[in-house]
Amino acid sequence: MNSAQSLAEAPEVLVVPTMSDVPRDDDGTPRLEGTVDVMLVPLEAESGGTQLVALAFSTVVGLVEAMGEEQPWVAIPADKLEEVLEGSGAQAVLLDPQPA
Repeated sequence: MNSAQSLAEAPEVLVVPTMSDVPRDDDGTPRLEGTVDVMLVPLEAESGGTQLVALAFSTVVGLVEAMGEEQPWVAIPADKLEEVLEGSGAQAVLLDPQPA
């Protein structure tokens, strides 16, 4: 899996948009039972064609600015992101994408 910006330079925890809201405890802590569907977007690859890319943000504020307040998300340790995305179809990770 490739990364548009090196995940080695990313903060310890990344905020990843999901396709649906994650159940949370009363204090807001996510209850991760089963799987979570992360958002993948098709982007044009440098070599032509398209590739599926996972979006990740350094902060919740960055996610909200790019995707809006209603976007569901989960926090994932940066060093576990590639492992978590394994089997998802993601071919790359785009860190801190800017709104169009």
